[in-house]
Formats: sequence, structure tokens, C-alpha cells
Amino acid sequence: MRNFHLFREELFLKIEYSKKEDIMIQNCRSETMDGNTAAATASYYFTEVAAIYPITPSSPMAEAVDKWAAEGRKNIFGQPVKLIEMQSEGGAAGALHGSLQAGALSTTYTSSQGLLLMIPNLYKIAGELLPGVLHVSARSLASNALSIFGDHQDVMSIRQTGVALLASGNVQECMDLGCIAHLTAIRSRIPFVHFFDGFRTSHEIQKIQVIEQDTLMPMVDWDSLQAFRDRALNPDHPVLRGTTQNPDIFFQEREAVNTFYQSAPGIVQEYMDKIGEATGRHYHLFDYYGAEHPDLVLIAMGSSCEVIKETIDYLNGQGHRYGLLQVRLFRPFSKEAFLETFPEGVKKVVVLDRTKEPGAHGEPLYQEICAVFSGEKNAPSIIGGRYGLASKDFTPQDVAAVIKNAEGPDPLNGFTVGIEDDVTHLSLSPEVDLPDTSPKGTVNCKFWGLGSDGTVSANKSAIKIIGGQTEKYVQAYFSYDSKKSGGVTISHLRFGDQQIRSSYLIKHADYIACHNQSYVNNYNLLEGIKEKGIFLLNCKWTDEELNRQLPVFMKKVILEKKIRFYTVDADHIARELGLGRRINMIMQTVFFTLIRIIPTEKAEEYLKQEVRKNYGHQGQAVIEMNDRAIEEAPAYIHQVDINLLDTETGEGWIKELKTGDPGLDRFANQVILPMNRQEGDKIPVSAFAGNEDGTFPTDTTQYEKRGIALEVPDWDSDKCLQCNLCSFVCPHTAFRPALLKKEELEAGPIKVREEAREAKGHKGYYFYMGFSPLDCTGCGNCMNICPAKGKALNMVSLEKSCKKESAVWQWIKDRENEVLSDKVPTVKESQFLSPYFEFSGACAGCGETPYAKLVTQLFGDRMMISNSAGCTTVWGGSAPVVPYKKDKKGRGPAWGFSLFEDNGEYGLGMYLGYQTVRQEVKEKSETLRQELTRMEKTEDELYKALCVWQEGFEQGQGARERADRLIECLKTNLGIKEAEELYKRRDFLIKRSNWVFGGDGWAYDIGYGGLDHVLSTGADINIMVFDTEVYSNTGGQASKATPLAAVAKFSAAGKRRKKKELGMMAIQYGDVYVAQVAMGADPSQTLKAILEAESYPGPSLIIGYAPCINHGIKRGMSHTQEQQKLAVEAGYWNLYRYDPRRKEEGKNPFILDSKEPKGNFREFLMSEVRFTSLQKKEPDIAEELLIQAEADAKERYERYRRKSIGERG
Repeated sequence: MRNFHLFREELFLKIEYSKKEDIMIQNCRSETMDGNTAAATASYYFTEVAAIYPITPSSPMAEAVDKWAAEGRKNIFGQPVKLIEMQSEGGAAGALHGSLQAGALSTTYTSSQGLLLMIPNLYKIAGELLPGVLHVSARSLASNALSIFGDHQDVMSIRQTGVALLASGNVQECMDLGCIAHLTAIRSRIPFVHFFDGFRTSHEIQKIQVIEQDTLMPMVDWDSLQAFRDRALNPDHPVLRGTTQNPDIFFQEREAVNTFYQSAPGIVQEYMDKIGEATGRHYHLFDYYGAEHPDLVLIAMGSSCEVIKETIDYLNGQGHRYGLLQVRLFRPFSKEAFLETFPEGVKKVVVLDRTKEPGAHGEPLYQEICAVFSGEKNAPSIIGGRYGLASKDFTPQDVAAVIKNAEGPDPLNGFTVGIEDDVTHLSLSPEVDLPDTSPKGTVNCKFWGLGSDGTVSANKSAIKIIGGQTEKYVQAYFSYDSKKSGGVTISHLRFGDQQIRSSYLIKHADYIACHNQSYVNNYNLLEGIKEKGIFLLNCKWTDEELNRQLPVFMKKVILEKKIRFYTVDADHIARELGLGRRINMIMQTVFFTLIRIIPTEKAEEYLKQEVRKNYGHQGQAVIEMNDRAIEEAPAYIHQVDINLLDTETGEGWIKELKTGDPGLDRFANQVILPMNRQEGDKIPVSAFAGNEDGTFPTDTTQYEKRGIALEVPDWDSDKCLQCNLCSFVCPHTAFRPALLKKEELEAGPIKVREEAREAKGHKGYYFYMGFSPLDCTGCGNCMNICPAKGKALNMVSLEKSCKKESAVWQWIKDRENEVLSDKVPTVKESQFLSPYFEFSGACAGCGETPYAKLVTQLFGDRMMISNSAGCTTVWGGSAPVVPYKKDKKGRGPAWGFSLFEDNGEYGLGMYLGYQTVRQEVKEKSETLRQELTRMEKTEDELYKALCVWQEGFEQGQGARERADRLIECLKTNLGIKEAEELYKRRDFLIKRSNWVFGGDGWAYDIGYGGLDHVLSTGADINIMVFDTEVYSNTGGQASKATPLAAVAKFSAAGKRRKKKELGMMAIQYGDVYVAQVAMGADPSQTLKAILEAESYPGPSLIIGYAPCINHGIKRGMSHTQEQQKLAVEAGYWNLYRYDPRRKEEGKNPFILDSKEPKGNFREFLMSEVRFTSLQKKEPDIAEELLIQAEADAKERYERYRRKSIGERG
């Protein structure tokens, strides 16, 4: 073991080789960026081909490469990277493999399940010694639940494949080690996986030193690169690569690669040394940091090392002697290098793993370290533990707890830290008394925002301004809940004069801003604020109203800590300027005004530059509105006189949820309530007893009551046409049309009695439109689609609506309208059916959820739903609350989610499992029928009910009534053995309505093979595709559903191929029901298609056009339904139905429901930023593509028209 030196990284350019200092400064430039961008920058230099597929949180790397290539940026070979988006990660790995075999340096970017889909190819790429590189934003794996957040489960799952594993711990390392991965792969012939913690590093923003291309060029082993090209498959010197082998030689050839792996660590170290010589940042395979003669050493890799360094700096300053050994190269693992780095005389070692391997005696890094010390003299005692799964915050308090455990008389091995495990008692309690360990002078700022209000993007701009215009070190990190654009965002910004290693959430804040006034009663906003810190609240309240609205505990904190309290009505300013909900530039201007790190005038100048950079593609009008916001915002800042606050009055927290169900009460109060308060980290393991398999109760969004809208619709009963379109299109199911009998009306609340009107078309009934203001997001689609003259809906303040509606909602929310007809429902009548889907976490104005709600209204009490990963999972199945409802009998949709790629197969399996059991039930019913005949009971009610049930066995309509009637009869005849057996299987009497929900990324791309196979089986399954024409959930990447000329991520230069016609492809089977619909264009056609599809005794496919926030609709998401209408009128989207049953009637099965387009196609495209942005960048190319898109649309409609009248062509 060698003596070591203190390895200090605080000052990037103050290096030990002063004579090289000037050269090093020239070789580097400072830039503020996140880890993904740093890794992408490094990769771009060395990449010729990038085969990609989107997955969170790695997608931004591929997006950056796509953008740079579209801009013509050159790699070290003088060419832009050739980037291709594949249909799946498996496809990306296959393309990566093939490109490498063809002699091109190739790269991909992935994480989580995506990395696992690449495993078969990783074995091949490593086995064939191909120098590919994968950059991985390491992420958790879906098991009992899915999480998009970071840990090492994915990379630890590939450690056996033969790829090298190189770990970065911060943003700077993503740049440096990213380059080293590529350089080493070329020389060593070993493929590299360069990984870093998803979100914690991938999305953390820091000021770093960028290595320039000229610095790297001399480091490339050009001879090895030429040898790689010479080995490529080539018909000029042909070979066969990839034989099928027998037992005689396979083993030997596998062992033949050993020398490559033995030499690889030395090559990595050689390039680490070269990077160090060029930049002054020196790395080793293993780096020691800490006291010279430590009593205890922690071993870890990834971003946790930054927290550990910060913590042991503090503790060692208190007289302790602790150290960290940071693992950088995990595969191939060099025992020699490890022992050389490890300090002498250490007695205790703690190994920290950011993964979990159930059933194993310790996790991978722990096992590796135990193996290293096995047989060594004077080996230390070694314990290990788990931390940080799914980006669970790992703090200095946790590090201190780990050290305290190790130094105790009986250290716990296999511990967990960061959670409370009160079941298996493996967790360590954090050392809560540890003070702020961040460097002196660091300024900590927190911003509470509402998703899509621009808070996150503005803070990214702010930290880049501070990083670029001052000498400060900077850091930014962003945490989110699981909602879509209406969810909670918390931005964590730090800046100071010393390097910032605090890779954890801010616990001690100098500045806290809340950008949504509804948060004051939902979250502990001021937790951790420092004495005399600044609190900024965006609200419209006066000081007197503040005193009434703020909770008592918040006012106590303000007074006790002498908080400098400011308010600004940013929403008012934004509305006045035409910015809608986008308050980001207003709030950032106020931030710079209050924090004063940059002179206000300069800050405004820099903010305007960011406006042009971020919003320039949206046009001059948008730029000017934001400029005015920046200029005018400071004048609206109001300092609150905190002496006017009292601690006797004010709003209070919801302390307990009461559901009426003791079991649900426990879950609601132990899980839902704390999670909704952003306090889920405090929930103990025992709270999930009984839910270990990932089961969550449904029908729980009703307890959330977010109240995030500032204005909501107000119903005018005298102007209302009673068409129910507002309810039909509402993305969040905030409306409840009610048909009331006279006696029910008279017993109802005063408001209902006063405003209910005689129901049109329902004699003897009264009509009332119920509404839940706290569950409305204020999108405005209902108001914009209302056909009444003068509009029956107008926007009012949330407070005003709550006063009017809250009591009524409690009365009306659970009532069920009487079913008045057995006829096929109209659009109006469909809305009197109870929804089995409400108050989801979808974006305001979402184009997807109205379809889902309608399907549940029609079939919800007997639905089975297989759900794809994507937006449908986020708004349909995000913890802690579930929008799928149950009725008074406890019935409702049963929802399951497997993976992204296998949704169709999963849904088919659900159908097969249920159908198999139901067939057994049918046979038992026949046995019972025979027994009843033998007993001469053919006139009994049971026999009649059994016959009716058997006759309607395959019919969906009336299935619930037939099953309920039979169950009641069985219950009274349990003395008959056959009846008792059938009664035990009563849950399978109902004909279930089988549905597969998913977006276009699943249906058109990664899951297309499975979808196609399901259609080919003839199974009675209904597939609903929510077509947003992009990968909405991962940020708007192109899919095969993306139309020609549209700009999307992975298609930065405009989509050059037209959209895949999924529906027409499915029609080729001839026995599949297919429909293409757009709710806002033709509600009746949508309803008819859904009803026909479900009634069809075979597979059906419905493709619903779903405008999305990623489209950049210029009129905003309040017009998504109208946008659908414009799309159809312009011929951009066509409505049709293909019903195979019509062939039996001698009719054409294809019905074109769209009329000949009369709208302006170009005008429609220009109403969305995704089509206009290319015009600004590449007007000539844009014009060419737009002309082609219009020609394609006309050709498509004409083709459909001919098909509808039976013509060929």
C-alpha cells in the first residue's frame, strides 16, 4: 500500500504545475451546464454514429447531439455526427453493434430498463471487442413500482456483460471521464459504459471547465483507430464474425479475451494522467480523500462521494480522522490499484451501494471489496449498506449516521440509510444535530413552482447567468413530484466562493420563493429557512388578507426568525402583458432584485438575452412581452409588514383524512397525506405493510384537492344549452351533470334549488351542472368549446367559486344518475353516466385524458386496463393517488402496468388469464344447468337467470345486469353443490371489457411488434392509442407518429419522413375494427367509434388525436379541443372507421367520417410552434417540407375517399 497525498479539487486552475498553468487555462473554458450536457459534449468529439432511443433521464444527451448535428457542429473527424432514432433501446443497441462492425465509432445514451434491453447486444459488442461507448444516466429499475429517478440498479445489472464501467461523481467528471471512456475504448478495444447518477448528476447544473477538441486530438491513438477500421467487416477483405460453436472451443475463446481486460485499467490510468496534465484535474482508478491516517474509510462511487467529501471535511475539522476511497473504474476492477491507493493501518471500512439485490449477502460493491481483502494480511473489518435508491436524498446527516454505526460496539451490516425501516430494523437514524456543512459563504435558494409556469426554466437561466457573469461557483438541481405540467417543482440553487459539493437538497435556505399561492396551506414552505432569510410569495393578497390566509405555523416562523417577507402579484402582471400562466421572467427579475448578486440593470440585460435564446423561435411578440415583464416587475415588489401578522388567526393544515373506510383511512393518512405535503421521505417502511407488491388503492384523487387554478369556470344555468360538452371535454373530470327528480331537488342545497333548470329531453327531471373548483386546473377548454351564445361558462376567481360550489360538490359528487334508456347514448347522455376516472395529474388542457374518462363512463365498472409507460402511466398511476374510481358497489377499472415495450403482450396475457378462468366458469355453468334440469327446476329463477347469462356470455351490453341477477340467484341456492362452486367464481361471471392504453411512442415504435401481434390473434381486446405525435412523457422526442416538417427532439432539423399510418396498416388484417377519432372535431364520431369497438367481438384499435403541450399551440392549452377541430377541417387529421361487420351486411367496411377539407392547411400548421420554429432557422428547407406535407395530406384524403366508395388505388 502506498502513502497518499490529500487530493484537493476546490480550485480548478490553481494546480501544482505552475509552469503549465497558462497552457491549461487556454485549453479550457468555463461554462455552466448539467451532467448530461457535459457527457454529451465529451461524446460528440469522438462519435461518428449515434443510435438512440429516448428514456428519462438520459434523453437530453441524445437531444443535445441531435441539435449540434443539425447545426453542423463537427466532431474530431471534421463531420457532424450521424444520428438515428431507433424504435426501441434493443434496436438502438443493434444499430450500435452493426455500426461498430462497419468501422464507425459509435455511441448511445440510455438508462434503466433501456439499458437492460441492450444486454444481449452488450455481450456481443464486448465479446467482439468493439470500442463502443454508452453514456448512462443511471436510474432505478421497475420492480414493484416504476421510478424515473437515479440509483445504480441498472448499471449493476450489466456488470457481467464484459463492458467496462466508469463512474463519474459530478458534472465536471462527466466531461473529463466521458472523454477518457472514448479514448480508452479506442486503445483497449473494450466497450465502455460511462455512468453517473440520474437526475442528481445528469440534471445538476454546475460551472465546469470544458475540454476543447484541440486538447483531445493528440491523445487519440490513431493507430488503434486505424486498426479498428481495418478490422471492420468489408467485402474487400471478407471474414465471418460470430460463429456458432460447440463445447470443444467456446470456453477457450471466451478465456482468450483475458489479456484485453488485464491491460484495460492501465490504459484508463494512462488517459487519466494525460487529462490531468492537460487540465490540472488528476484522476485515478481509485482516489483517496481525507485524513492522512484515517481511523475509518468509506468506499463509494457516484455523486454520493461529493456529499461524503463535504461531510468529512467538516468532521475532520472537528478533530476526527475519516477518509473516502472513491471508485471510478468498477469494471475491470483492479485489485492492485485499489490496494495501492488504500491507506495503511485502516481498521474499519464501510462500503456504500446505491442498489439493492434482494436475497444477496450484500450488494455488488460490498462483495467486490470483501473479495479484494480476502486473504490479505491485516485486512480491515468491512460492513456495507444501501442508500439513495430512486434518488432518495443522501445528506451529511446520513453520512454521519453511517460513521456513527461503524464506530459503535456492534456495527450493523447490511444497513440502510435515509429511510426509517421499522419492519426489518436495518435503517440508521440520521444525525439530526449536524449543522450546515456547506462551505462558508454559500447562498442557498429554493423556489416552489407549478409545472409549466416556467419556474424551472427560469432558474436554469438564472444559475447560468450567475455562473457566466460572476466568479462564483454555482449549482442548481430540480426536484419534481410525479404530476405532469401542473405538478410541484422545487428548484434548489446554490452559489458561493468555494467549490460546491452539496449534492443533496437544500436544508438551510437563505432565500425561499413560492410561485403559487395555493401552496401555503399544502406544504411546509419555510422549513429550514435561516434567520432573517428572504421569503417571496407570488399572490394577490393584501397584507390583511395574508394574515387570514397564511397558516399559523408559517406566521410563527416568519415572526420568530424575523423573515424578510415580500409579495408580488406575478399572475396579474403576466395576464396584463399577455403571458398567460408564464410568470417565470417576472419572478426571476424579482429574485435578482432581492438577492442583489448582480446589479439590477445588468441582471435585466442578461435576462433579456436569455429570453432571446429560449423564446426567440416563438416570435418577436413573445420576446417583447417578456422584455416588458422584466422591466416592470421590480415596481410590483411589496414588502410585508410582518408586525401585522398574528399567530391567533389563519388557515390550518389538513391533519387527517377521513374516507369512511378504516383500511383506506390508514393508507390515506400514513402515505397519501404526507406524500402530498412533500414529506414522503419521512414515511416508514411499515406504512406499506400489505402493499409490498406495489398495490395502491384506487379512487383516491378525490382526497387531494390541489386548488392550483387561479380562475375556474362559473356556470350560468340560464344560458346553458344542456349539451354537456363542457363535461365531455374536461381533462380533469371537474364537471358532474346531474338529472334530478323533483323530490331530490327539493332536498338539495339552496344553490342547486335556485339554479337547476328543467331538463331538456327528460320530462319530470331537472338539470344541474355540478363542479369541483379545487380539482379544476383552469385550462379553459370548457369555456372555449361552449356553443351557447354569450357563453354559459365564464372564469371567476378560485376563492369565489369555492364559496359557491364546495358545499354543493359534497352533495353531488357521489350521486349516480338514474339510467333512463337502454339505447346507445348520445354525447349528451354519455355525460350522465358516472365517470370512473377523475382529477388526474395530467397537464392542464391535456388532450389524452378526455378519451380515457369517456371510455370509463361507458364501461368502467367492468374494465381491465393494461397500461403502457408514458403519459398514460403518469396521469393514470402515479403515487400516491389514483384517478381511477370505484362506484358505490366497489366496482371500477382494474389497472396494471408492466413495461413500456410489452404493453400489448401484457394486455393479451391479462385477457388470456381471465378468459381461461371464465371458460372454466362457463363449463361449470353448464354442469349446473344440467343438474337443475335433472332436479326439474327449469322454472326456477336460478335456471332462467343461468340461461340468460349463457346466452349473453360474449355480449358486453347488459353484462353487468345479467351477472348480478345470476349472482343473487346463486346466493339463495348455495345448498346445490354446483351452484356453490359457481358462486365462488362469481367475479368471473361478468364479461370484462379489456383495454390496452398507450401513447404513440409505444404503439408506433417500441411496442408496435406486440400491438401487431395482439391484433393478429383475434382476441377481444380494445386498444386505445393516445396520439400526441411525440414521446410526450420523456420531453417531446420524435416518434414514427411525428408528421413531416414538424420539429421535435431527435428531429431538430424537421421531420423528413411522413407519419406512419398505423390505422391503415391494421386494416390490412381485414378482421380488426379500426377507428381514427378527434373528440374536439366530432364528439359523436368519437363516441360511436368507442362503442362500436367495444362491441366488436375481436380486436379493435382506436387512434385518438391528442394535442399536447409539446406542440406549442400558439393559442395555448385552453384551445386543445378547438385545435382538434381545426386539424380535421384542414385535412391534417382524418376521421374514419373500419368495421368488419359491415362486410357481412354487404357494405363497405370503411367509412370516411371526415368531410372534404375546407380549412387552410398551412394556417393550421402555423398555429403550432413545432411547425413554425423550423421556418426561423431554415426557411428554405421548412418551405419545402411544408409544401410536401400539404401535398401528402391531400393525397391521403383522396386515397381514403376512394377507399370509402370502394375504389382501388
